[in-house]
Amino acid sequence: MKLEKQDWQKLHNSIALLVLIIVFGIGSFILAQNFSDKQEAAMKQQQNLFASATQRLRSADVEKQIFVEYLPKYQELINKGFVGEERRLEWVDDLREQHHINKLFSIKYSIALQAPYQPSFTSNLGSFVFNHSVMTVDLDMLHEEDILQLTEGLSQKNKSPFMLSDCEMTRLNAGKIVSTQLTANLHAKCELDWLTLREPLTIQAATATK
Repeated sequence: MKLEKQDWQKLHNSIALLVLIIVFGIGSFILAQNFSDKQEAAMKQQQNLFASATQRLRSADVEKQIFVEYLPKYQELINKGFVGEERRLEWVDDLREQHHINKLFSIKYSIALQAPYQPSFTSNLGSFVFNHSVMTVDLDMLHEEDILQLTEGLSQKNKSPFMLSDCEMTRLNAGKIVSTQLTANLHAKCELDWLTLREPLTIQAATATK
């Protein structure tokens, strides 16, 4: 069968139309695929955001439970003077009171500047800062129990915690028989570490703005 010129022209137009349809179909498919990929990516992003928000909500619930559980204990530590600013005047007042109650001999004391402290009994304090203030106590004693009575009395006051870190005792009137009369037989020079836990700066700032 021989195709005439007119037949070739009709066939050419049909082929061009077919090619145009194919190209349009491929373009539509690519656009649809890109749109589907974008929609899937957006869906995954929304799912990730939802999962992240859910995790934050759960973490907030856990933190709230911890806060409610430990807030009374934390407030108790603040009231005792363990958390916050050091309370030197209270320490001195308590020392004088116990000295008077136990009817001890003459006593002298001094408190060094507060300094950072890294105790071996704790390793992770978060953003809290451990400090200590060393109080040096010079005390004349009738016997060794005097210093124990003094420190036990301070401890029972239920105030800031401290540790008896060092104590050196010397005998007065060496070579003489120890007297049971009310005269000093021993002298003690001891160091008390008054411990203070400073709050993080964020808590301090929040408290200051209230």
